[in-house]
Amino acid sequence: MVPHLVSRCPVWLFRWWTACTPGATVQHKTWAGMTRTPVRGSPWGIVDISPLVRRGSSSTSSRADEVMLTHNRYPVQRLPFSVVSEEDLVAFERIVPSRVITDPEELETSNVDWLRTVRGCSKVLLRPRTSEEVSHILRYCHKRNLAVNPQGGNTGLVGGSVPVFDEIILSTALMNQVISFHEVSGILVCQAGCVLEELSRHVERWDFIMPLDLGAKGSCHIGGNLATNAGGLRFLRYGSLHGTVLGLEVVLADGTILNCLTSLRKDNTGYDLKQLFIGSEGTLGVITAVSILCPPKPKAVNVAFLGCPGFAEVLQTFSSCKRMLGEILSAYEFMDAECVQLVGHHLRLASPVQETVMGLGCPGRTPQAGWLKQKKCISHACGGWKSKIKVPPGLVSESPFYVLIETSGSRAEHDAEKLSIFLEQVLGSGLVTDGTLATDQRKVKALWALRERITEALSLDGYVYKYDLSLPVERLYDLVTELRARLGPRAKHVVGYGHLGDGNLHLNVTAEAFSTSLLGDLEPYVYEWTAGQRGSVSAEHGVGFKKKDVLGYSKPPEALQLMQQLKALLDPKGILNPYKTLPTQA
Repeated sequence: MVPHLVSRCPVWLFRWWTACTPGATVQHKTWAGMTRTPVRGSPWGIVDISPLVRRGSSSTSSRADEVMLTHNRYPVQRLPFSVVSEEDLVAFERIVPSRVITDPEELETSNVDWLRTVRGCSKVLLRPRTSEEVSHILRYCHKRNLAVNPQGGNTGLVGGSVPVFDEIILSTALMNQVISFHEVSGILVCQAGCVLEELSRHVERWDFIMPLDLGAKGSCHIGGNLATNAGGLRFLRYGSLHGTVLGLEVVLADGTILNCLTSLRKDNTGYDLKQLFIGSEGTLGVITAVSILCPPKPKAVNVAFLGCPGFAEVLQTFSSCKRMLGEILSAYEFMDAECVQLVGHHLRLASPVQETVMGLGCPGRTPQAGWLKQKKCISHACGGWKSKIKVPPGLVSESPFYVLIETSGSRAEHDAEKLSIFLEQVLGSGLVTDGTLATDQRKVKALWALRERITEALSLDGYVYKYDLSLPVERLYDLVTELRARLGPRAKHVVGYGHLGDGNLHLNVTAEAFSTSLLGDLEPYVYEWTAGQRGSVSAEHGVGFKKKDVLGYSKPPEALQLMQQLKALLDPKGILNPYKTLPTQA
Protein backbone atom coordinates (compact mmCIF):
# COMPACT_ATOMS: atom_id res chain seq x y z
CA MET A 1 0.00 0.00 0.00
CA VAL A 2 1.35 3.42 -0.92
CA PRO A 3 1.41 5.83 2.04
CA HIS A 4 -0.30 9.12 1.31
CA LEU A 5 0.39 11.94 3.75
CA VAL A 6 -0.74 15.35 2.70
CA SER A 7 -1.36 18.29 4.98
CA ARG A 8 -4.65 20.10 4.82
CA CYS A 9 -3.14 23.56 4.98
CA PRO A 10 -0.49 24.83 2.55
CA VAL A 11 2.48 26.60 4.01
CA TRP A 12 1.58 29.93 2.43
CA LEU A 13 -1.35 30.27 4.82
CA PHE A 14 0.80 31.15 7.78
CA ARG A 15 4.29 31.83 9.10
CA TRP A 16 6.13 30.24 11.95
CA TRP A 17 5.36 32.10 15.14
CA THR A 18 8.17 31.89 17.63
CA ALA A 19 6.40 33.60 20.53
CA CYS A 20 4.70 30.63 22.12
CA THR A 21 5.54 29.37 25.56
CA PRO A 22 7.39 31.66 27.96
CA GLY A 23 10.75 30.15 28.77
CA ALA A 24 10.84 27.81 25.78
CA THR A 25 14.40 27.67 24.47
CA VAL A 26 14.38 24.77 22.03
CA GLN A 27 16.62 25.57 19.09
CA HIS A 28 15.17 25.06 15.63
CA LYS A 29 17.19 22.03 14.64
CA THR A 30 16.21 19.55 11.95
CA TRP A 31 16.88 16.03 13.12
CA ALA A 32 15.62 14.62 9.86
CA GLY A 33 14.78 16.20 6.54
CA MET A 34 11.50 14.54 5.75
CA THR A 35 9.92 15.42 2.42
CA ARG A 36 6.21 15.74 1.94
CA THR A 37 4.36 13.33 -0.29
CA PRO A 38 3.22 14.89 -3.56
CA VAL A 39 -0.47 15.65 -3.79
CA ARG A 40 -2.71 13.95 -6.24
CA GLY A 41 -5.11 15.87 -8.41
CA SER A 42 -8.81 16.17 -7.85
CA PRO A 43 -10.45 12.78 -7.32
CA TRP A 44 -13.08 13.76 -9.86
CA GLY A 45 -10.89 15.37 -12.49
CA ILE A 46 -13.54 18.04 -13.07
CA VAL A 47 -11.90 21.33 -12.24
CA ASP A 48 -8.55 22.77 -11.24
CA ILE A 49 -7.72 22.10 -7.63
CA SER A 50 -8.15 25.04 -5.32
CA PRO A 51 -5.28 26.13 -3.05
CA LEU A 52 -6.87 24.40 -0.07
CA VAL A 53 -6.58 21.06 -1.80
CA ARG A 54 -2.95 21.50 -2.80
CA ARG A 55 -1.90 20.35 0.60
CA GLY A 56 1.80 19.89 0.07
CA SER A 57 2.61 23.39 -1.13
CA SER A 58 5.96 24.73 0.00
CA SER A 59 5.50 28.39 -0.87
CA THR A 60 5.07 31.09 1.73
CA SER A 61 2.85 34.13 1.94
CA SER A 62 1.95 37.03 4.18
CA ARG A 63 -1.49 35.42 4.55
CA ALA A 64 0.13 33.56 7.44
CA ASP A 65 -0.88 36.32 9.80
CA GLU A 66 -4.56 35.53 9.21
CA VAL A 67 -4.26 32.46 11.45
CA MET A 68 -4.26 33.73 15.02
CA LEU A 69 -2.72 31.65 17.78
CA THR A 70 -5.44 29.70 19.57
CA HIS A 71 -4.47 30.93 23.02
CA ASN A 72 -4.67 34.53 21.78
CA ARG A 73 -8.13 34.11 20.27
CA TYR A 74 -9.70 31.96 22.99
CA PRO A 75 -9.60 32.29 26.79
CA VAL A 76 -7.42 29.27 27.57
CA GLN A 77 -4.52 28.96 30.00
CA ARG A 78 -1.54 26.66 29.58
CA LEU A 79 -1.48 23.84 32.12
CA PRO A 80 1.73 23.20 34.11
CA PHE A 81 3.33 20.76 31.70
CA SER A 82 7.07 20.61 31.20
CA VAL A 83 8.77 22.35 28.29
CA VAL A 84 10.73 20.26 25.78
CA SER A 85 14.46 20.49 26.38
CA GLU A 86 17.53 19.53 24.38
CA GLU A 87 17.84 16.43 26.54
CA ASP A 88 14.30 15.45 25.58
CA LEU A 89 15.16 15.79 21.90
CA VAL A 90 18.15 13.52 22.35
CA ALA A 91 15.91 10.94 24.07
CA PHE A 92 13.34 11.12 21.28
CA GLU A 93 16.08 10.70 18.69
CA ARG A 94 17.05 7.43 20.37
CA ILE A 95 13.43 6.22 20.23
CA VAL A 96 12.63 7.28 16.64
CA PRO A 97 15.96 7.84 14.86
CA SER A 98 15.86 10.48 12.10
CA ARG A 99 12.15 11.04 12.68
CA VAL A 100 12.27 13.92 15.17
CA ILE A 101 11.17 17.11 13.42
CA THR A 102 11.95 20.55 14.84
CA ASP A 103 12.28 22.56 11.63
CA PRO A 104 9.71 25.39 11.80
CA GLU A 105 8.79 25.12 8.11
CA GLU A 106 8.00 21.44 8.43
CA LEU A 107 5.97 22.05 11.57
CA GLU A 108 3.79 24.76 10.06
CA THR A 109 1.14 22.56 8.49
CA SER A 110 0.85 20.41 11.59
CA ASN A 111 0.27 23.40 13.86
CA VAL A 112 -2.79 24.73 11.99
CA ASP A 113 -6.12 23.12 11.24
CA TRP A 114 -7.04 23.19 7.58
CA LEU A 115 -9.94 25.57 8.21
CA ARG A 116 -7.33 28.11 9.41
CA THR A 117 -9.29 28.81 12.59
CA VAL A 118 -6.99 27.43 15.31
CA ARG A 119 -3.23 27.43 15.55
CA GLY A 120 -0.81 25.93 18.02
CA CYS A 121 2.92 26.47 18.37
CA SER A 122 4.43 23.04 18.86
CA LYS A 123 8.15 22.89 18.23
CA VAL A 124 8.53 19.12 18.06
CA LEU A 125 6.88 16.51 15.82
CA LEU A 126 7.56 12.78 16.20
CA ARG A 127 6.91 10.16 13.53
CA PRO A 128 6.85 6.64 14.99
CA ARG A 129 6.38 3.59 12.78
CA THR A 130 5.31 1.00 15.35
CA SER A 131 3.17 0.66 18.45
CA GLU A 132 6.32 -0.08 20.44
CA GLU A 133 7.79 3.27 19.43
CA VAL A 134 4.56 5.02 20.44
CA SER A 135 4.76 3.20 23.76
CA HIS A 136 8.33 4.36 24.40
CA ILE A 137 7.40 7.94 23.49
CA LEU A 138 4.41 8.06 25.81
CA ARG A 139 6.26 6.35 28.64
CA TYR A 140 8.95 9.01 28.39
CA CYS A 141 6.45 11.89 28.12
CA HIS A 142 4.48 10.53 31.07
CA LYS A 143 7.62 10.46 33.20
CA ARG A 144 8.64 13.97 32.10
CA ASN A 145 5.10 15.43 32.26
CA LEU A 146 5.22 16.46 28.58
CA ALA A 147 1.88 17.04 26.84
CA VAL A 148 1.23 15.11 23.62
CA ASN A 149 -1.06 15.93 20.71
CA PRO A 150 -1.86 12.79 18.62
CA GLN A 151 -2.38 13.69 14.95
CA GLY A 152 -3.54 11.76 11.92
CA GLY A 153 -4.37 13.45 8.62
CA ASN A 154 -5.26 16.74 10.35
CA THR A 155 -8.62 16.99 8.59
CA GLY A 156 -10.67 17.62 11.73
CA LEU A 157 -13.13 20.50 11.90
CA VAL A 158 -13.28 21.22 15.65
CA GLY A 159 -9.64 21.91 16.50
CA GLY A 160 -9.00 18.50 18.00
CA SER A 161 -6.02 17.53 15.86
CA VAL A 162 -3.67 20.48 16.39
CA PRO A 163 -1.88 21.74 19.51
CA VAL A 164 -3.31 24.55 21.60
CA PHE A 165 0.07 25.52 23.03
CA ASP A 166 3.39 23.70 22.59
CA GLU A 167 2.26 20.07 22.92
CA ILE A 168 4.46 17.51 21.21
CA ILE A 169 2.80 16.38 17.97
CA LEU A 170 2.75 12.60 17.65
CA SER A 171 2.02 11.87 13.99
CA THR A 172 0.74 8.48 12.83
CA ALA A 173 1.65 9.23 9.20
CA LEU A 174 4.32 6.52 8.99
CA MET A 175 2.12 3.89 10.67
CA ASN A 176 0.55 3.08 7.33
CA GLN A 177 0.83 -0.68 6.90
CA VAL A 178 -1.98 -3.12 6.15
CA ILE A 179 -1.43 -6.06 8.51
CA SER A 180 -3.96 -8.48 7.00
CA PHE A 181 -7.17 -8.78 5.01
CA HIS A 182 -9.37 -11.86 4.97
CA GLU A 183 -11.13 -12.18 1.63
CA VAL A 184 -13.89 -14.44 2.99
CA SER A 185 -14.87 -12.57 6.14
CA GLY A 186 -13.95 -9.11 4.81
CA ILE A 187 -12.05 -8.27 8.01
CA LEU A 188 -9.25 -5.73 7.58
CA VAL A 189 -6.47 -5.25 10.15
CA CYS A 190 -4.21 -2.26 9.65
CA GLN A 191 -2.17 0.42 11.39
CA ALA A 192 -3.84 3.66 12.44
CA GLY A 193 -1.99 5.87 9.95
CA CYS A 194 -3.45 4.24 6.85
CA VAL A 195 -5.23 6.78 4.65
CA LEU A 196 -8.91 5.95 4.18
CA GLU A 197 -8.80 6.22 0.38
CA GLU A 198 -5.78 3.91 0.20
CA LEU A 199 -7.59 1.36 2.35
CA SER A 200 -10.59 1.59 0.05
CA ARG A 201 -8.40 0.80 -2.93
CA HIS A 202 -6.77 -2.05 -1.07
CA VAL A 203 -9.98 -3.88 -0.16
CA GLU A 204 -11.51 -3.22 -3.58
CA ARG A 205 -9.00 -5.71 -5.01
CA TRP A 206 -11.15 -8.38 -3.34
CA ASP A 207 -14.47 -6.65 -4.18
CA PHE A 208 -14.99 -5.13 -0.73
CA ILE A 209 -15.39 -1.52 0.38
CA MET A 210 -14.71 0.39 3.56
CA PRO A 211 -17.84 0.91 5.69
CA LEU A 212 -16.84 4.58 6.00
CA ASP A 213 -16.62 7.24 3.29
CA LEU A 214 -15.74 10.90 3.78
CA GLY A 215 -15.04 13.91 1.63
CA ALA A 216 -11.56 14.01 3.22
CA LYS A 217 -10.84 10.36 2.38
CA GLY A 218 -7.73 11.27 0.41
CA SER A 219 -6.03 12.61 3.52
CA CYS A 220 -7.75 11.39 6.69
CA HIS A 221 -6.29 8.47 8.63
CA ILE A 222 -8.36 5.53 9.81
CA GLY A 223 -7.07 6.05 13.35
CA GLY A 224 -8.33 9.61 13.32
CA ASN A 225 -11.65 8.44 11.91
CA LEU A 226 -12.04 6.13 14.88
CA ALA A 227 -10.79 8.66 17.41
CA THR A 228 -13.51 11.09 16.30
CA ASN A 229 -16.11 8.38 15.55
CA ALA A 230 -16.56 9.90 12.09
CA GLY A 231 -19.96 9.33 10.49
CA GLY A 232 -19.67 10.10 6.81
CA LEU A 233 -21.62 9.32 3.68
CA ARG A 234 -22.27 5.59 4.21
CA PHE A 235 -23.67 5.83 7.73
CA LEU A 236 -27.24 5.31 6.52
CA ARG A 237 -26.31 1.94 5.02
CA TYR A 238 -23.54 0.57 7.21
CA GLY A 239 -24.02 2.35 10.52
CA SER A 240 -21.57 3.68 13.09
CA LEU A 241 -17.95 2.72 13.63
CA HIS A 242 -19.08 1.48 17.03
CA GLY A 243 -20.65 -1.40 15.10
CA THR A 244 -18.13 -2.06 12.32
CA VAL A 245 -14.93 -1.89 14.38
CA LEU A 246 -14.10 -5.32 15.81
CA GLY A 247 -10.93 -4.55 17.71
CA LEU A 248 -8.33 -1.91 18.56
CA GLU A 249 -4.76 -1.65 19.70
CA VAL A 250 -4.27 1.42 21.91
CA VAL A 251 -1.28 2.85 23.74
CA LEU A 252 -2.24 4.39 27.07
CA ALA A 253 -0.76 7.55 28.57
CA ASP A 254 1.85 5.68 30.62
CA GLY A 255 3.02 3.67 27.60
CA THR A 256 1.00 0.52 28.30
CA ILE A 257 -0.02 -1.23 25.08
CA LEU A 258 -3.64 -2.39 25.30
CA ASN A 259 -3.99 -5.11 22.67
CA CYS A 260 -7.67 -5.71 21.99
CA LEU A 261 -7.06 -6.24 18.28
CA THR A 262 -9.49 -9.13 17.90
CA SER A 263 -11.04 -10.10 14.59
CA LEU A 264 -13.99 -11.88 16.17
CA ARG A 265 -17.51 -10.83 15.22
CA LYS A 266 -18.78 -12.02 18.60
CA ASP A 267 -16.89 -11.66 21.87
CA ASN A 268 -18.98 -11.33 25.02
CA THR A 269 -16.18 -11.58 27.60
CA GLY A 270 -16.52 -8.63 29.93
CA TYR A 271 -16.51 -4.91 29.14
CA ASP A 272 -16.16 -3.91 25.49
CA LEU A 273 -13.14 -1.67 26.12
CA LYS A 274 -12.62 -0.63 22.51
CA GLN A 275 -15.80 1.45 22.66
CA LEU A 276 -14.14 3.76 25.20
CA PHE A 277 -11.57 4.87 22.64
CA ILE A 278 -13.87 5.27 19.62
CA GLY A 279 -14.81 8.93 19.77
CA SER A 280 -12.41 9.78 22.63
CA GLU A 281 -10.30 11.99 20.31
CA GLY A 282 -6.96 10.82 21.64
CA THR A 283 -7.67 11.91 25.22
CA LEU A 284 -7.73 8.39 26.71
CA GLY A 285 -5.12 6.66 24.55
CA VAL A 286 -3.48 6.68 21.13
CA ILE A 287 -5.06 4.25 18.65
CA THR A 288 -2.27 2.44 16.81
CA ALA A 289 -4.08 -0.38 14.97
CA VAL A 290 -7.62 -1.37 14.06
CA SER A 291 -9.62 -4.42 13.02
CA ILE A 292 -12.67 -3.45 10.98
CA LEU A 293 -15.39 -5.31 9.10
CA CYS A 294 -15.69 -4.36 5.41
CA PRO A 295 -18.90 -4.98 3.44
CA PRO A 296 -18.90 -6.50 -0.06
CA LYS A 297 -18.62 -4.02 -2.90
CA PRO A 298 -22.02 -3.41 -4.53
CA LYS A 299 -22.32 -4.63 -8.11
CA ALA A 300 -24.61 -1.81 -9.17
CA VAL A 301 -24.46 1.82 -8.00
CA ASN A 302 -26.82 4.57 -9.11
CA VAL A 303 -26.83 8.21 -8.04
CA ALA A 304 -29.74 10.59 -8.57
CA PHE A 305 -29.35 14.34 -8.07
CA LEU A 306 -32.83 15.79 -7.73
CA GLY A 307 -34.33 19.22 -7.17
CA CYS A 308 -37.15 19.66 -4.64
CA PRO A 309 -39.49 22.69 -4.36
CA GLY A 310 -39.28 22.86 -0.54
CA PHE A 311 -37.91 21.17 2.56
CA ALA A 312 -41.24 19.47 3.19
CA GLU A 313 -40.79 17.74 -0.17
CA VAL A 314 -37.22 16.77 0.81
CA LEU A 315 -38.67 14.96 3.82
CA GLN A 316 -41.47 13.33 1.87
CA THR A 317 -39.03 12.19 -0.81
CA PHE A 318 -36.95 10.57 1.91
CA SER A 319 -40.01 8.74 3.22
CA SER A 320 -40.73 7.50 -0.30
CA CYS A 321 -37.09 6.45 -0.64
CA LYS A 322 -37.16 4.28 2.46
CA ARG A 323 -40.47 2.74 1.51
CA MET A 324 -39.79 2.10 -2.20
CA LEU A 325 -36.01 1.56 -2.38
CA GLY A 326 -35.63 -0.33 0.87
CA GLU A 327 -32.52 -2.45 1.04
CA ILE A 328 -30.70 -0.79 -1.88
CA LEU A 329 -30.83 2.75 -0.42
CA SER A 330 -27.28 3.61 0.64
CA ALA A 331 -27.22 7.41 0.96
CA TYR A 332 -29.66 10.31 1.18
CA GLU A 333 -27.97 13.71 1.30
CA PHE A 334 -29.55 17.13 1.08
CA MET A 335 -28.24 20.64 0.39
CA ASP A 336 -29.86 24.01 -0.12
CA ALA A 337 -29.49 26.14 -3.24
CA GLU A 338 -26.88 28.40 -1.64
CA CYS A 339 -24.56 25.41 -1.18
CA VAL A 340 -24.81 24.56 -4.86
CA GLN A 341 -24.21 28.21 -5.78
CA LEU A 342 -21.07 28.36 -3.62
CA VAL A 343 -19.68 25.16 -5.11
CA GLY A 344 -20.31 26.59 -8.57
CA HIS A 345 -18.79 29.96 -7.74
CA HIS A 346 -15.64 28.85 -5.92
CA LEU A 347 -14.94 25.47 -7.53
CA ARG A 348 -16.64 25.91 -10.91
CA LEU A 349 -18.76 22.81 -10.47
CA ALA A 350 -22.06 23.45 -12.23
CA SER A 351 -25.37 22.09 -11.01
CA PRO A 352 -26.38 19.28 -13.37
CA VAL A 353 -30.07 20.18 -13.17
CA GLN A 354 -29.93 23.84 -14.17
CA GLU A 355 -29.57 23.16 -17.88
CA THR A 356 -31.16 19.76 -18.22
CA VAL A 357 -34.01 17.80 -16.73
CA MET A 358 -33.99 14.12 -16.12
CA GLY A 359 -34.43 12.08 -19.26
CA LEU A 360 -37.13 9.87 -17.88
CA GLY A 361 -39.18 9.94 -21.05
CA CYS A 362 -38.56 9.41 -24.75
CA PRO A 363 -35.81 11.57 -26.27
CA GLY A 364 -37.37 14.57 -27.91
CA ARG A 365 -40.50 14.64 -25.78
CA THR A 366 -41.28 17.83 -23.93
CA PRO A 367 -41.41 17.07 -20.20
CA GLN A 368 -44.95 17.77 -19.08
CA ALA A 369 -47.32 16.34 -16.50
CA GLY A 370 -47.70 12.61 -17.08
CA TRP A 371 -44.53 12.34 -19.16
CA LEU A 372 -43.43 9.26 -17.19
CA LYS A 373 -46.37 7.15 -18.22
CA GLN A 374 -44.65 5.21 -20.99
CA LYS A 375 -43.36 2.14 -19.23
CA LYS A 376 -41.36 0.96 -22.22
CA CYS A 377 -39.16 4.05 -21.98
CA ILE A 378 -38.43 3.45 -18.33
CA SER A 379 -37.45 -0.11 -19.14
CA HIS A 380 -34.84 1.30 -21.54
CA ALA A 381 -36.72 0.57 -24.81
CA CYS A 382 -35.66 4.01 -26.06
CA GLY A 383 -32.81 4.90 -23.76
CA GLY A 384 -34.98 5.46 -20.72
CA TRP A 385 -33.63 7.47 -17.84
CA LYS A 386 -30.07 7.05 -18.99
CA SER A 387 -30.58 9.93 -21.40
CA LYS A 388 -30.77 13.61 -20.56
CA ILE A 389 -33.28 15.80 -22.34
CA LYS A 390 -32.12 19.27 -23.29
CA VAL A 391 -34.80 21.81 -22.60
CA PRO A 392 -35.25 25.42 -23.74
CA PRO A 393 -33.59 28.06 -21.52
CA GLY A 394 -35.84 29.21 -18.74
CA LEU A 395 -37.98 26.08 -18.65
CA VAL A 396 -36.15 24.75 -15.58
CA SER A 397 -35.56 27.17 -12.71
CA GLU A 398 -33.17 26.56 -9.83
CA SER A 399 -34.65 24.49 -7.04
CA PRO A 400 -34.42 25.74 -3.44
CA PHE A 401 -33.26 22.28 -2.29
CA TYR A 402 -31.41 19.37 -3.80
CA VAL A 403 -31.09 15.76 -2.70
CA LEU A 404 -28.49 13.20 -3.67
CA ILE A 405 -29.77 9.65 -3.53
CA GLU A 406 -27.48 6.66 -3.92
CA THR A 407 -28.56 3.07 -4.38
CA SER A 408 -26.20 0.12 -4.06
CA GLY A 409 -27.21 -3.42 -4.86
CA SER A 410 -26.20 -6.73 -6.39
CA ARG A 411 -28.30 -6.73 -9.59
CA ALA A 412 -28.37 -3.74 -11.92
CA GLU A 413 -31.71 -4.72 -13.51
CA HIS A 414 -33.42 -5.14 -10.14
CA ASP A 415 -32.10 -1.80 -8.85
CA ALA A 416 -33.00 0.00 -12.09
CA GLU A 417 -36.58 -1.20 -11.92
CA LYS A 418 -37.02 -0.12 -8.30
CA LEU A 419 -35.38 3.24 -8.95
CA SER A 420 -37.49 3.87 -12.05
CA ILE A 421 -40.72 3.21 -10.17
CA PHE A 422 -39.57 5.51 -7.36
CA LEU A 423 -38.59 8.32 -9.73
CA GLU A 424 -41.86 8.03 -11.59
CA GLN A 425 -43.76 8.35 -8.33
CA VAL A 426 -41.88 11.37 -6.90
CA LEU A 427 -41.87 13.26 -10.19
CA GLY A 428 -45.50 12.53 -10.85
CA SER A 429 -46.52 13.70 -7.36
CA GLY A 430 -44.52 16.93 -7.56
CA LEU A 431 -42.10 16.02 -4.77
CA VAL A 432 -39.26 16.34 -7.28
CA THR A 433 -39.25 18.94 -10.05
CA ASP A 434 -36.06 18.15 -11.96
CA GLY A 435 -32.84 16.22 -11.72
CA THR A 436 -30.34 13.93 -13.34
CA LEU A 437 -29.23 10.34 -12.88
CA ALA A 438 -25.86 8.62 -13.24
CA THR A 439 -24.88 4.97 -13.46
CA ASP A 440 -21.45 5.43 -15.03
CA GLN A 441 -18.72 5.54 -12.37
CA ARG A 442 -17.20 8.77 -13.66
CA LYS A 443 -20.56 10.56 -13.61
CA VAL A 444 -21.39 9.09 -10.21
CA LYS A 445 -18.21 10.63 -8.83
CA ALA A 446 -18.98 13.95 -10.50
CA LEU A 447 -22.38 14.11 -8.79
CA TRP A 448 -20.88 13.14 -5.44
CA ALA A 449 -18.33 15.94 -5.86
CA LEU A 450 -21.15 18.48 -5.66
CA ARG A 451 -21.92 17.26 -2.17
CA GLU A 452 -18.46 16.30 -0.91
CA ARG A 453 -16.79 19.58 -1.83
CA ILE A 454 -19.25 21.92 -0.13
CA THR A 455 -16.92 22.23 2.87
CA GLU A 456 -14.07 23.21 0.57
CA ALA A 457 -16.21 25.82 -1.20
CA LEU A 458 -17.29 27.31 2.13
CA SER A 459 -13.69 27.60 3.29
CA LEU A 460 -12.99 29.73 0.21
CA ASP A 461 -15.90 32.05 1.00
CA GLY A 462 -14.31 33.60 4.10
CA TYR A 463 -14.22 32.76 7.79
CA VAL A 464 -16.56 29.84 8.51
CA TYR A 465 -18.56 29.25 11.68
CA LYS A 466 -19.31 25.53 11.53
CA TYR A 467 -21.95 23.58 13.44
CA ASP A 468 -22.47 19.83 13.18
CA LEU A 469 -25.81 19.05 14.79
CA SER A 470 -28.11 16.07 15.28
CA LEU A 471 -31.77 17.11 15.18
CA PRO A 472 -35.18 15.55 14.59
CA VAL A 473 -35.46 15.35 10.81
CA GLU A 474 -38.71 17.33 10.73
CA ARG A 475 -36.91 20.31 12.36
CA LEU A 476 -33.60 19.87 10.56
CA TYR A 477 -33.75 23.03 8.42
CA ASP A 478 -35.69 25.32 10.76
CA LEU A 479 -32.54 26.57 12.45
CA VAL A 480 -31.05 27.66 9.11
CA THR A 481 -34.13 29.75 8.34
CA GLU A 482 -34.14 31.30 11.81
CA LEU A 483 -30.45 32.21 11.66
CA ARG A 484 -30.80 33.92 8.30
CA ALA A 485 -33.43 36.18 9.83
CA ARG A 486 -31.42 36.66 13.04
CA LEU A 487 -28.10 37.53 11.39
CA GLY A 488 -29.28 39.42 8.32
CA PRO A 489 -26.51 41.08 6.27
CA ARG A 490 -23.86 40.52 8.96
CA ALA A 491 -23.33 37.03 7.50
CA LYS A 492 -22.31 36.47 3.90
CA HIS A 493 -24.08 33.11 3.73
CA VAL A 494 -26.05 30.90 6.07
CA VAL A 495 -26.33 27.43 4.55
CA GLY A 496 -27.56 24.01 5.53
CA TYR A 497 -26.70 20.60 4.15
CA GLY A 498 -25.95 17.15 5.48
CA HIS A 499 -26.99 13.57 6.02
CA LEU A 500 -30.75 13.80 6.24
CA GLY A 501 -31.03 10.04 6.57
CA ASP A 502 -29.10 10.31 9.84
CA GLY A 503 -30.74 13.50 11.09
CA ASN A 504 -27.40 15.31 10.76
CA LEU A 505 -27.35 19.01 9.83
CA HIS A 506 -24.16 20.80 8.80
CA LEU A 507 -24.98 24.43 9.55
CA ASN A 508 -22.40 26.89 8.20
CA VAL A 509 -22.20 30.65 8.45
CA THR A 510 -19.58 32.54 6.44
CA ALA A 511 -18.27 36.06 6.99
CA GLU A 512 -15.44 38.15 5.56
CA ALA A 513 -13.41 37.64 8.75
CA PHE A 514 -13.73 36.37 12.28
CA SER A 515 -16.02 38.58 14.36
CA THR A 516 -16.52 38.34 18.09
CA SER A 517 -19.91 40.05 17.81
CA LEU A 518 -21.10 37.62 15.15
CA LEU A 519 -19.91 34.71 17.27
CA GLY A 520 -21.89 36.17 20.15
CA ASP A 521 -25.02 36.17 18.01
CA LEU A 522 -24.43 32.52 17.10
CA GLU A 523 -23.42 31.13 20.47
CA PRO A 524 -24.96 30.04 22.71
CA TYR A 525 -28.10 30.58 20.58
CA VAL A 526 -27.35 27.63 18.25
CA TYR A 527 -26.64 25.31 21.18
CA GLU A 528 -29.68 26.43 23.16
CA TRP A 529 -31.89 25.91 20.11
CA THR A 530 -30.43 22.45 19.58
CA ALA A 531 -30.89 21.53 23.24
CA GLY A 532 -34.50 22.67 22.98
CA GLN A 533 -35.05 20.00 20.32
CA ARG A 534 -33.21 17.40 22.44
CA GLY A 535 -30.53 17.29 19.78
CA SER A 536 -26.74 16.88 19.91
CA VAL A 537 -24.19 19.68 19.55
CA SER A 538 -21.87 17.27 17.74
CA ALA A 539 -23.25 14.66 15.37
CA GLU A 540 -20.06 13.35 13.75
CA HIS A 541 -17.21 15.89 13.84
CA GLY A 542 -16.33 15.29 17.47
CA VAL A 543 -15.84 17.81 20.26
CA GLY A 544 -12.21 18.81 19.97
CA PHE A 545 -11.17 22.20 21.33
CA LYS A 546 -14.07 24.25 20.01
CA LYS A 547 -16.99 22.39 21.57
CA LYS A 548 -15.56 21.12 24.84
CA ASP A 549 -17.41 23.71 26.93
CA VAL A 550 -20.83 23.15 25.35
CA LEU A 551 -21.19 19.44 26.12
CA GLY A 552 -23.65 20.35 28.86
CA TYR A 553 -26.23 21.14 26.19
CA SER A 554 -26.25 17.47 25.19
CA LYS A 555 -25.07 15.55 28.25
CA PRO A 556 -26.30 15.62 31.89
CA PRO A 557 -23.88 16.55 34.72
CA GLU A 558 -23.66 12.93 35.84
CA ALA A 559 -22.39 11.85 32.41
CA LEU A 560 -19.81 14.65 32.32
CA GLN A 561 -18.59 13.70 35.78
CA LEU A 562 -18.15 10.07 34.75
CA MET A 563 -16.19 11.18 31.67
CA GLN A 564 -13.85 13.21 33.87
CA GLN A 565 -13.36 10.19 36.13
CA LEU A 566 -12.49 7.95 33.18
CA LYS A 567 -9.98 10.53 31.97
CA ALA A 568 -8.39 10.72 35.42
CA LEU A 569 -8.17 6.92 35.61
CA LEU A 570 -6.54 6.37 32.21
CA ASP A 571 -4.51 9.60 32.00
CA PRO A 572 -3.95 10.86 35.57
CA LYS A 573 -1.44 13.51 34.49
CA GLY A 574 -3.67 14.72 31.66
CA ILE A 575 -0.88 14.67 29.07
CA LEU A 576 -2.97 13.21 26.20
CA ASN A 577 -4.49 15.88 23.95
CA PRO A 578 -5.09 18.41 26.74
CA TYR A 579 -7.62 21.24 26.41
CA LYS A 580 -9.83 19.00 24.23
CA THR A 581 -13.09 17.01 24.45
CA LEU A 582 -13.90 17.53 28.14
CA PRO A 583 -15.22 20.76 29.69
CA THR A 584 -12.75 23.09 31.34
CA GLN A 585 -12.58 22.42 35.07
CA ALA A 586 -12.36 25.27 37.54
